[in-house]
Amino acid sequence: MAAYDSVLDLIGNTPLVDVSALSPNPNVRIMAKLEGQNPGGSVKDRAAKAMVEEAEKEGRLGPGVTVLESSSGNTGIALAMICKMRGYPFKVVLPENVSVERRQALEVWGAEIIPSPGSEGSNGAMRRAQALAEEHPDWFFPYQYGNPANPKAHYEGTGPEIWRDCPEVTHFIAGLGTAGTLMGVGRFLKERNPDVQLWAIEPPAGEMVDGLKNIDEGFVPPVFVDGDGYELLDTRMIVWPRESIEWTRRLTEVGVFAGISSGAIMAAAVRCAARIDEGVIVTIVCDGGWKYLSTGAWTDDIDVVTERAKRVIYF
Repeated sequence: MAAYDSVLDLIGNTPLVDVSALSPNPNVRIMAKLEGQNPGGSVKDRAAKAMVEEAEKEGRLGPGVTVLESSSGNTGIALAMICKMRGYPFKVVLPENVSVERRQALEVWGAEIIPSPGSEGSNGAMRRAQALAEEHPDWFFPYQYGNPANPKAHYEGTGPEIWRDCPEVTHFIAGLGTAGTLMGVGRFLKERNPDVQLWAIEPPAGEMVDGLKNIDEGFVPPVFVDGDGYELLDTRMIVWPRESIEWTRRLTEVGVFAGISSGAIMAAAVRCAARIDEGVIVTIVCDGGWKYLSTGAWTDDIDVVTERAKRVIYF
């Protein structure tokens, strides 16, 4: 087994596992990339590392500089871990209604939590962080929604890994949040094979599903616009909270304990498999399920869990 100089060297090269037992079509395979295996526990480790390293190279980030970001959980945790290791003070604007595990994980890494109203979700946290960044120009504000290092991390890492491990991929499906994963992986795969289909998962309009965005509601991440997202995407699909919870539970049938946004992506993958004649779908399992245990997503009545999702950020 290889020895590594740093935990940060463990980011990336996550395993791809066959979950085709969940496919409704025997001629369609479904492969899941387990991003919860990253040391910070999510796919956001990739972008966080890239944004910090790019800022260090450009001289925008150095000893003693405070890092500020908004997050509904995973990006904040990834940045908190990296900042702890690099010696940067870290502040995160966090909606008040995130799951307790995410708040605790941030505290483990020494993050200073700046609360924002839960009713405003991750968009409200983002606006608060933008205002703070203007008030404190000496802080480093990565702004994950508009930072080109975000999709670049996936263009140079996640995409090549998928192509290496599954060159027969016909469809790539991921959630539409910052759009970094979609734009980076999608562009890389389509450059190798223009026939690869890129599908984005969105919550319904008006639903508070943090970590995922509905771009028809007004805020379109600059990463999506700058990456020619409207031209790159082949399909946008709405997945409802109840479906997301159902398929989060179904993932355990193949031994995958994942967060609820991963259930949303799997719900879409299963729908895709039912629509096409044959193919190989690759999906992202964004994180592990440990940060969601307090939601009762696996143990409580599903109607209760779905109703609770209106008050507590699950994604």
